[in-house]
Amino acid sequence: MFGATQISKAQFLDKARQAREERKGLKEREKAAVKIQALIRRFLCRCRLQSEIRREVDEFLEGTENGSIKITALAIFRIARKLLMIFRTKQDKVRFEKLCRCILTSMECENETKVWFVSLALSKDLTLLWIKQIKDILWLCCEYLKMLKPDILQDSKLITLYLTMLVNFTDTSTWKICRGKGENLRPALTHICANIMGHLNQKGFYSVLQILLTNGLARSRPSLSKATLTALFSLALRPVLAAQFSDNLLRSFLIHIMSVPALISHLSVLTPDRLSVIETNGLFHKFILFLSREDQCSDVCVCLEGSHTLCLLGNLIHLGHLTEKVLEEETGHFVSVLTQMLSYCQKYVSQKKSNLTHWHPVLGWFSQTVDYGLNESMPLLTKQLQHLWGVHMIRILFREVLSKKLAENPDVSVVTTPSSSPQNNLPMKNLFKRAFQKSASVRHILKPIGGKRVDSQEVQKVCNICVLYQTALTTLTQIRLQILTGLTYLDDLLPKLWAFICELGPQGGLKLFLECLSNDTEESRRLLAMLVLFCDCSRHLITILDDIEVYEEQISFKLEELVTISAFLNCFVFKMVWDGILENAKGETLELFHSVHGWLMVLYERDCRRRFAPEDHWLRKDLKPAVLFQELDKERKRAQLLLQYIPHVIPHKNVFLLFRNIVTKEKEKLGLVETNTASPHVTHITIRRSECLRMAMIS
Repeated sequence: MFGATQISKAQFLDKARQAREERKGLKEREKAAVKIQALIRRFLCRCRLQSEIRREVDEFLEGTENGSIKITALAIFRIARKLLMIFRTKQDKVRFEKLCRCILTSMECENETKVWFVSLALSKDLTLLWIKQIKDILWLCCEYLKMLKPDILQDSKLITLYLTMLVNFTDTSTWKICRGKGENLRPALTHICANIMGHLNQKGFYSVLQILLTNGLARSRPSLSKATLTALFSLALRPVLAAQFSDNLLRSFLIHIMSVPALISHLSVLTPDRLSVIETNGLFHKFILFLSREDQCSDVCVCLEGSHTLCLLGNLIHLGHLTEKVLEEETGHFVSVLTQMLSYCQKYVSQKKSNLTHWHPVLGWFSQTVDYGLNESMPLLTKQLQHLWGVHMIRILFREVLSKKLAENPDVSVVTTPSSSPQNNLPMKNLFKRAFQKSASVRHILKPIGGKRVDSQEVQKVCNICVLYQTALTTLTQIRLQILTGLTYLDDLLPKLWAFICELGPQGGLKLFLECLSNDTEESRRLLAMLVLFCDCSRHLITILDDIEVYEEQISFKLEELVTISAFLNCFVFKMVWDGILENAKGETLELFHSVHGWLMVLYERDCRRRFAPEDHWLRKDLKPAVLFQELDKERKRAQLLLQYIPHVIPHKNVFLLFRNIVTKEKEKLGLVETNTASPHVTHITIRRSECLRMAMIS
């Protein structure tokens, strides 16, 4: 009985619970239905409102076009406010275009204050609303500019329209309200323009200009017209000028504008007046000073990465070429900035080495995203970079070296080299006679004499310049020969650089550079970079000169200078090998050795073909044959390296003895020499004449 009661109670409770849940679900469905109906009604209401607003906007814009509706600033403001409230980028594209034309038309009216759209900025009630509205309109112009292609005719017309809007409302120079009595209003209105530009900068104004400039200029033929490029560059300059060249805006200008491929080249061709604006405002000087701070230069390079850092570098070099006065004043900072940027490019390329690489026409192989626009601009970029090793730039940077005249010694005694036979001696005398007749006098500075302090400002400046060009040679690997050719174009640069090297240190160049090898300091690295640059350029020059140019015309170097240089190089390479420096050489030290050794061997090969050095010039008298043989017997690395790189420092008879010893030892190892304990194995070879004839007939 109790069990039945409990079951009926549970059923009752279950039915009550189900009833409550059904009533709750019903209420929720009713609420959901009401909410859905409200959303649909709201959506339909918004659609009707949007349709009405768009119809009203269309009627107003069509009326202003056909003249049935008179344009007033207040009417434009109200209709623009309605349009912006429901604005859709794709749907309202044509309406926005017509609105911009209407606004520009209102700004062109003569002596009608109520028509000028900018007149609302003077209304106390509407000033803030007008400023907000014009900010929104101008940013919409920027949004459309990002999507337009300058090479399409219809898009180019829209680009002109939106750029005109930006140009007109970011500067008061075209506002007719500021003429005459309205001149007193200019400071306040200029402040409003600065406020507008600040808002655009926060939204990404420079990124928009960069996209448009790149689309129009990063190609084989620019698709931007003179007016369009002028407007774009003017817009890019306005925020910088308004902010009085603040670091933040200089950074944005360098990253987004100056990194556009070959921008300065296009400006010099299409709008040269923009370059005069750059010069008038001292922009190049400010760029160099900004980038001369290492942290800021590094920040800019990291933001741009490798290829676009190279574009910035090309534009800065081109600007330096065009503004000679600033370049002369800021040579130190200019050289420092270019060196930092080239070093970053070199490090970037080394870090991007991988299996998936692309070829860069200047930097070589490394992993990079394919930018076809950048590839099309590469010829112009290369031309910009070529200014760095052009004659004009070299004369400015190396003016301390080139300005010095090489001392000349007219009283020179001709020392003829004795030869083994009179027949060989006569041509040698005639050669030297013709050489000395060709040069009216012989330069006095032929040997390292020393006397110039290494820590002097002049030496440090020349060293930094040499570091710049050496960094360019190691970074711009694909145009290395162009750089070397440019550096060797001036006949007097290399001999004067050699004279400069001879004057370094208290006792001349050799001891100083040998000390630099053991001192791992920044100063030592700069001095060695100067030596490497001199060797690379001289080697390149002598390699392309023929015998007449070297021995008779004596282009760049006199024969006596070649003798002195070869003696210096021979001693330097010998010291590097014999003192054990080469055994553990890595990186810059190894690069130094290959550079000096390469230049030395070019001179040695020239001397072998046609002698210019005296007898026994290439031998090292401090190298004892017995010591060398002992070192070879002990299999010392330095003796092996000596034979590998500079065997010419050993006398010929000692080389012959050394060769015989090596052959004897080789025979002993192979068991071909008869000794007390072993006799050589005899091999009998039988030659059959008939077999030889038969094989000859077959072949």
